[in-house]
Amino acid sequence: MSYVIPPAAPAAVPVAGGGEFPVHRIYCVGRNYADHAVEMGFTGREPPFFFMKPADAIVAVPEGTTGSIDYPSLTANLHHEIELVVAIGKGGRNIAAADAASHIWGYAVGLDMTRRDLQNEMKKQGRPWCIGKAFEQSAPIGTLVPLAQTGELLQGAITLAVNGQVKQRGDLRELIWSVNETIEQLSAAWALQPGDLIFTGTPAGVGAVVRGDVMQGAIAGLGTLKVAVA
Repeated sequence: MSYVIPPAAPAAVPVAGGGEFPVHRIYCVGRNYADHAVEMGFTGREPPFFFMKPADAIVAVPEGTTGSIDYPSLTANLHHEIELVVAIGKGGRNIAAADAASHIWGYAVGLDMTRRDLQNEMKKQGRPWCIGKAFEQSAPIGTLVPLAQTGELLQGAITLAVNGQVKQRGDLRELIWSVNETIEQLSAAWALQPGDLIFTGTPAGVGAVVRGDVMQGAIAGLGTLKVAVA
């Protein structure tokens, strides 16, 4: 094929043991921990809802290294949101929750960076959140660990520290919609594809970071993700 302009390099995530996982789409689940829903002004187990980020929002940070993101434009309130990321290895539509695990390739630690002031303004106006969520470098992600190595991650601590001070702390068992239920809901709306990533939601304690801050996220069984704000 002859392209009329040079094609962009494909987004990819490093894999434990070697190789890279090519990224197709990025789906994100909104308000999927009860305590975070409360801090955002909502309560209860509302039906799941989703938003998306472009694949090139990925900032891949191999285990043992410190990644870097630029402080984005137009915002004075950049928030951290630590999340379990699920990588889809086998696609499908209308996947039953009971079968969802067979579609998972692996897991990683991720950050859903959010221009909160812009997101809040869009909420007030009833407009899409894209400007608050889907900007460049808004999806830092650590090394992807195969499901064959971890088994299903149904519980385990999830934490985020800023400059060594813990800001977010939760457990994967506290997800309102489990990973398998989320895959069921997503695959009813979209045909999931190999290479899709699902950011599964964040526990309470989201807050602002500024230039010079260093974030370190961790999920039991997955290692850490360390990212500095340039």
